[in-house]
Amino acid sequence: MAKIQTRGLSMLLTAGLLAAGVVTGARAEPGGCLKYGAVGAVGGHMANHGVIGAVGGCAAGMYTRHEYRKTLRQKAALYDQEHPVDPHLSAIERYRQRKTDEQKATLWDAEHPPAAAGH
Repeated sequence: MAKIQTRGLSMLLTAGLLAAGVVTGARAEPGGCLKYGAVGAVGGHMANHGVIGAVGGCAAGMYTRHEYRKTLRQKAALYDQEHPVDPHLSAIERYRQRKTDEQKATLWDAEHPPAAAGH
């Protein structure tokens, strides 16, 4: 009986971990309250002001992430201007060919490399 319960519990735990991995979809973005807040807390701890450092780090992280996402949206808009949607496609085809702002920004960067300085 204990073996069945252990097996069922392990299957439930495995399913939960897999579902959590699929649902969260980890993305690498700069900034964030947790990342910068932790660094701010450590820095603030060195100066005996851990909470103030954490709050300041959190605010800086939120601002950094906001600026990053703003840049992505701007580049995605530029990509959309250069690559208009074909009006003859069905709604299903447009849905299948859609791209995220991050994908559009990456493609725009690839099509427009920075100019070489000094030439």
